Amino acid sequence: MADAPTVTDQHAPDAVRRHDPQTRGFASDNYAGVHPEILAALALANGGHQVSYGEDAYTAHLQEVFRGHFGPTAEVFPVFNGTGANVIALQAVTERWGAVICAETAHINTDECAAPERVGGLKLLTVPTPDGKLTPELIDRQAYGFTDEHRAQPQVVSITQTTELGTCYTPEEIRAICDHAHELGMAVHLDGARIANAAAFLDVAPARFTTEAGVDILSFGGTKNGLLFGECVVVLSPERVRALPYLRKGAMQLASKMRFVSVQFEALLTGDLWLRSARHANAMARRLDEAVRRIDGVRVMRPVQANAVFAVLPREVSERLQKRYRFYFWDEATGEVRWMCAFDTTEQDIDSFAAAIAEELRTAG
Repeated sequence: MADAPTVTDQHAPDAVRRHDPQTRGFASDNYAGVHPEILAALALANGGHQVSYGEDAYTAHLQEVFRGHFGPTAEVFPVFNGTGANVIALQAVTERWGAVICAETAHINTDECAAPERVGGLKLLTVPTPDGKLTPELIDRQAYGFTDEHRAQPQVVSITQTTELGTCYTPEEIRAICDHAHELGMAVHLDGARIANAAAFLDVAPARFTTEAGVDILSFGGTKNGLLFGECVVVLSPERVRALPYLRKGAMQLASKMRFVSVQFEALLTGDLWLRSARHANAMARRLDEAVRRIDGVRVMRPVQANAVFAVLPREVSERLQKRYRFYFWDEATGEVRWMCAFDTTEQDIDSFAAAIAEELRTAG
């Protein structure tokens, strides 16, 4: 019988590269590949056998890693993706009759195919906001009817950091939200798909605007910051949370080979990779912002605080430009588009894209 293969075997793979690795787009930071340091960590965790479903050495150590960032009571639950993280985090702080107050633009409302409502069994109570950010006053538009049996009961406030509009809450703004929500008997969930970009912009540790500000539970993003796959639910207030292990399994978010999720977060968070990558993506967005503001015919619509640039230019120009670079229309009615930068976006990528925008506008003129 042949020996089992080892990690040192150098067999030619059957896979074929089917894309041009020089191609760049600005549609999403999810378009980027895997950071080389993350790939190295995955290879390091490979080989041999480890207990499945989270009883491995990497997941055990991950608890210490997250506590170093969020405090000694933090508990981490690795999952597959951001929608899953949000759904089970919200389920863990609500009852079956519970409702979630969020911004109208929140990812849980606009981009998760109603998973919080269909899978989580929750009612979303949305509030229109000019910048994607909630305030105590905006929360109060939906925080009522607490004893009305005819109304889904507001039990949690969900905020996003950074927001879907690229804006960033200050620690003080989040503290005000948490204090207000807690006074009303509600918990606070933070969708941190781009939490590293927020920390980079604010130049503070993540605990400043989460644990120390009063956030109870959060979804910690990794895929948008260089991971192959995987996000985490981080519990900060254990007394407010229940049944997360069962919710994770029931929502099909329990990875059998969890070591390969956990080792990625260990590589991301043990040193400064998370911050280096986020700072770079933010810097590339600032470079793009500065470049397009010098181009006649482009209007930047929102402050560039993280790794997103929102702009309006003639629709026909955007449509031609999309044939050269992938990006999305954010608002079909106004023609507003969104350009995202990633950990691997280069200065040359930005300069080439800005030149293409200017070229298309000249052609249109």
